[in-house]
Amino acid sequence: MASMRDIKRRKSSIQGTQQITKAMKLVSTVKLQRARASAERSKGYFTCMYDTVNSILERVGHIDHKYLTSGASAKKAVIVITANRGLAGGYNSNVIKMVTRHPEWRKQDLELYCLGTKGRDAFIRNGYAVRECDSEIVESPLYKDAAALCSRLLTSFAEGEIGEIYLAYTNFKNTVSHVPTLLKLLPVEIQEDGVSRETEVSAVMNFEPEDAEALDMLIPKYVTSLIYGALRESVASENGARMQAMDNATSNAEEIISDLTLKYNRARQGSITQELTEIIAGAEALG
Repeated sequence: MASMRDIKRRKSSIQGTQQITKAMKLVSTVKLQRARASAERSKGYFTCMYDTVNSILERVGHIDHKYLTSGASAKKAVIVITANRGLAGGYNSNVIKMVTRHPEWRKQDLELYCLGTKGRDAFIRNGYAVRECDSEIVESPLYKDAAALCSRLLTSFAEGEIGEIYLAYTNFKNTVSHVPTLLKLLPVEIQEDGVSRETEVSAVMNFEPEDAEALDMLIPKYVTSLIYGALRESVASENGARMQAMDNATSNAEEIISDLTLKYNRARQGSITQELTEIIAGAEALG
């Protein structure tokens, strides 16, 4: 059985850890409130742009356009959004596993654009090709950063360096629900049934200017909005996951402290009992 000194030392250590987890939970709670509000403000544009582009493409049918057809390259560019820090439960690992365990992807065909150091480090350890890494963008996502990344990706896609573009991120449902999501950005897929999610196609859609010019302007904004929306969702999910993880850690520390307190009291009681026994035995020997 551990000595009273060892138990007291371990209890003190756990109490110090509990104070840290409590502080981290409070910080994550405040950050979550801001991140959730920001994600909710941008979600309307994010969703509307996605639905609008898909609705347009469903109505116009098949158009010979560079953003609507797969390139000759077998390379797939995957934007992976993770965190720069750990202690967030399965937030980072769930996104990483979604990419590494994809049943139809080969490691040699992937070029990864890692937004967050945790993803970058994990992919490099597993031998994946990390083409870019930006750790700052996930700290405070800005639309201009998403637009710059979109521009680089579209250039590579247009030049045939990559054939497909995907986005791997964590969708924020609520404080306790965060869903790893894989979204195909390019080439944009057109529904085969010719029916929109809301209304049946009743008229041919005309463009002004020409359809190619319209799509040249629309698709970059579409891709940028999806990247930016995913960044906002991921930041909210990260802070929600960290808040839950720190809350669980605080509760676990409380249970350990209670158990150590019980053990300490038992050890103390045993020590007092032993001392009394020794005193009584000594008194009897003297008598």
